[in-house]
Amino acid sequence: MAELVNLEALSTRNGFNSAVRHIKKTLKIAGDVGDRANFGDLLYEQADPELTGDRIALMLRMLLVDKLGYRTVSVNLASVAEDLPSLAAEFARWNGVDLVVSYRHPDLGLLTANPKLAEELAGFGLLRKRELLVVYAGKGSAPADDDCRKAAELAAALFQGRKVKVPEFLCKGNFTVKKAAKTEKPAAPKTAKSAAKKTPPASPAPGKTAELPRAAAPVVTSASPAISKGPVKMTPMYSVAVTNELFHNGNVEAWKRIISSYNAKYPDLQVYIYYEGERILDINSLFKWGKVKHGSAIQFAVAGMEIRDVAKLQRYLVQGASNQFEAFLRGPVSGVMKLF
Repeated sequence: MAELVNLEALSTRNGFNSAVRHIKKTLKIAGDVGDRANFGDLLYEQADPELTGDRIALMLRMLLVDKLGYRTVSVNLASVAEDLPSLAAEFARWNGVDLVVSYRHPDLGLLTANPKLAEELAGFGLLRKRELLVVYAGKGSAPADDDCRKAAELAAALFQGRKVKVPEFLCKGNFTVKKAAKTEKPAAPKTAKSAAKKTPPASPAPGKTAELPRAAAPVVTSASPAISKGPVKMTPMYSVAVTNELFHNGNVEAWKRIISSYNAKYPDLQVYIYYEGERILDINSLFKWGKVKHGSAIQFAVAGMEIRDVAKLQRYLVQGASNQFEAFLRGPVSGVMKLF
C-alpha cells in the first residue's frame, strides 16, 4: 500500500511528466552540489520558477541529507537577527564547512540560500519569530562529522540574534565563497534633502492618466531590495509614513490604484502590505481600523523573481499616504493608471 501511494503521481500523464522533469533537474544539480558548488547557489542561478517550495524540500532531503549526509539543525525562531548581511560576512569566514539554510516564509513558503552570500540572504526579507529555519552543514562528498553538527548549531543561534564563539576549526578549509551570485545593481536612492526640492505633482488633464512626477522617498528600514534571477525572493520591508492627518478612504483608494498599476505592469510580482507586524490582506481594513493616523508607518514588500521599480512604487505609495492622494483618483474608475 505504501508503495502504491508513492507511485500514485505516476498514474497520470501530467504527473508522470512532472516527475520526469523533477528527476532531470535533480540529477543536473546532483552532479555539482557539494564539492563543486553550494546547493543554494545552484538554485539561485537556475532561474527556474518550478524550483520552489516543496520541490526544493525534496531536493534538500535527497541530495544533502540522504546523498551527502549533511548534519541538520531545525529551529522555530524564538528571536530573530535583524542584520542578515552581517551574518553573511560572518558565515563567509567559515571555510571549514559547506552551509545551506532554508526558511519557511509565512507568505512565500520555503526559501533556500547560501548563507555566506548577502544577496541570497536578502531574499528572505525580514525573519519572523516562530517560523521554521533549518541549517544544513557538511563537507561535500567527505563524511560529515561533529564539526558539521557544531557549525549548524552555531549558525541557528546566529540567525536567532544570539552571540556565539566560533571555534577556529570552522575557519580552516576549502569551502570558500567561490563566486557571488549575479544581481542587478539597484539604483541609488535619492536623499530626502534633494527630493524635497521637487515641486508637487501637477494634476493630469481630464481623461488622461499621465505619469506623475516623483515624490520624496522615505527612509528604508532595511537593506536594498534583492533584484535577481532565481527562485522567488522578497525585498526587505519598506516603511511608508502617513503624512495625511488620517489614512482615510481616499488614501486607501489611491494605494489600491497604485498597486493595481504596478501589478498590471509586472503581473508576476506581488506586493505585500503590513501594519504593526501583521500582514494586511484587504487594504480597506487600514481605514476601517481607524487607528492609522498621521505619523503612523505602513510597511510593504515586493516578492517575485525579477523584482523591478521598487523605489518608484515606494515614492507613489508615499504620495498616496499624503494629502496629495487625489492625483491618483482621476481618470476612469475601472481603468488602470499607467504609472510604471
